[in-house]
Amino acid sequence: MLKAKIAVLVSGGGTNLQALIDAQNKGILKSGEIVLVISNKQDAFALERAKKHEIPYEIVEKKKYGDQFEQKLISVLEQKQIDLIVLAGFMSILSETFTKRFANRIVNVHPSLIPSFCGKGYYGLKVHEAALSYGVKVTGATVHFVNEIPDGGEIIMQKAVSVCKKDTPKTLQARVMRQAEWKILPAAVEKVSNEIIKEKEHERV
Repeated sequence: MLKAKIAVLVSGGGTNLQALIDAQNKGILKSGEIVLVISNKQDAFALERAKKHEIPYEIVEKKKYGDQFEQKLISVLEQKQIDLIVLAGFMSILSETFTKRFANRIVNVHPSLIPSFCGKGYYGLKVHEAALSYGVKVTGATVHFVNEIPDGGEIIMQKAVSVCKKDTPKTLQARVMRQAEWKILPAAVEKVSNEIIKEKEHERV
């Protein structure tokens, strides 16, 4: 069966990578296959997850490649003939040149209901701190295509999560991951992978 080749880009613990690996093992993610993990940090725990599941990985550090960072990323991705790039806690803003090269082929998960609490400076716990200080009763997560505007690409899926009175940024972050991110990221990656496969099959005819 033809599958979309997926590369997951990571910087930290890799909990979203793990959600994708689990979905792949359970057959939820069936139209695509994770064939590569790329980290921009040598000590990212996500790499341990890749090793454990025997997924090839590459380390591409900005401090090592400098201005050639994106060029190195591109060469690694093209060498592996990657169809879909998933940003799973990848802490590096990609340029317009990069995002246009892979238009509608890069997806990201953001821990809020875009357009709330998103854009430049909103990442990690900062998103949940902002949601709590604003006093929203409902937050959630969004999977979207990546373009040159941070968190500005077309929305693929969203899922809402209730905010509790006693929430701290950390408890809210954990609930959003568990109830939203880890569910909609694999579902959205499956959806996009399926569309890529249909396109490829159509081109073959």
